[in-house]
Amino acid sequence: MMISVVSTVGSLPRDTGTSAPSVYQRIRKVLSRDLLVTLALGQVLSLLVCAIGLTSKYLADDFHASTPVFQSFLNYILLFLVYTTTLAVRQGEGNLLAILKQSWWKYMILGFIDIEANYLILKAYQYTTLPSVQLLDCFVIPVVLLLSWFFLLVRYKAVHIVGTVLCLLGIGCMVGADILLGRQESHGEQKLFGDLLVLGGATLYGISNVCEEFIVKNLSRVEFLGMMGLFGSFFSGIQLAIMEHKELLKIPWNWQIGLLYMGFSAFMFSLYSFMPLVMKKTSATSINLSILTADLYSLFCGLFLFHYRFSCLYLLSVFIIMLGLVVYSSESTYVVHDPRVYKQFRNIHCTSDPLQPSHRVLEPSVAYTSLGPESGEEPTLRVI
Repeated sequence: MMISVVSTVGSLPRDTGTSAPSVYQRIRKVLSRDLLVTLALGQVLSLLVCAIGLTSKYLADDFHASTPVFQSFLNYILLFLVYTTTLAVRQGEGNLLAILKQSWWKYMILGFIDIEANYLILKAYQYTTLPSVQLLDCFVIPVVLLLSWFFLLVRYKAVHIVGTVLCLLGIGCMVGADILLGRQESHGEQKLFGDLLVLGGATLYGISNVCEEFIVKNLSRVEFLGMMGLFGSFFSGIQLAIMEHKELLKIPWNWQIGLLYMGFSAFMFSLYSFMPLVMKKTSATSINLSILTADLYSLFCGLFLFHYRFSCLYLLSVFIIMLGLVVYSSESTYVVHDPRVYKQFRNIHCTSDPLQPSHRVLEPSVAYTSLGPESGEEPTLRVI
């Protein structure tokens, strides 16, 4: 009888019935609707980055229009007309004058960093190849990871590192295809100088992106864009008058050049306006991982525009990068709530808030995730 009972219990499909749904639920949790939407939004940003790179390369190579400051100036003017004027007509603490009174020097520094990041990257197109610019621009990812760890107090898990490495391997696969096809031509010392410009610009971009993430999530998207429009227009206008006024006179203006400048400004303005919306839902790290596919879009465009040869490694690169994004998003990141370290960009006195708890939060907790299913959670900031 004992053998019969054991045999009967052992024949029950209990393990099979529980393991299959758990795997299915895990896949559904990772590949959720929010994740797919976020991936799609990241690819929109990636297409805008691709368009910016192509128009810059056309201006620099085909029309010898060496005006990176002027190109950025047009974008900042658009930001000023749309977002700075919006702040000017607001009432209360969100008014332009109120913001300047509290944080003018912080936004001034951030605006200068953003200007120089754009300048260095756009200037690099004159000295190095498009694949080199987009490869070395990946240096922004480790910069963002480190700054997010130390200043935003974001804590990553092993799965996030694995996802990041997979994305970078996808870029390496693309570069390998370029080398096999003989498209990584050398430009001598000029190419080295261009590569150094890209590394410097990527570092400044990382600083700008991390600051943007903090401001967008804790203050206001319109405030960030309005301040960038104000200080960006001011500093880029001064830099334009000093460095590029002669270059503008040398340009053989025609409808093609004008159309390229208009297209560049429209793409850059769209990128600046749309990125904070995606960043509020995700993070600076996940956005920089998502726009890695811009390199591949540029190469696919090159198949038709520049008659590049096709390689199956490009498709493999797409697969590896998308796999890395899914792996990265499978787990939530969390923020350490430490009021001694994590302070607001703009000092807001909230001691009179009756909803503010009196105790401190010393333990880390899940605040938001970069691409995962728990991205609706927001970090709670406490000013002591």
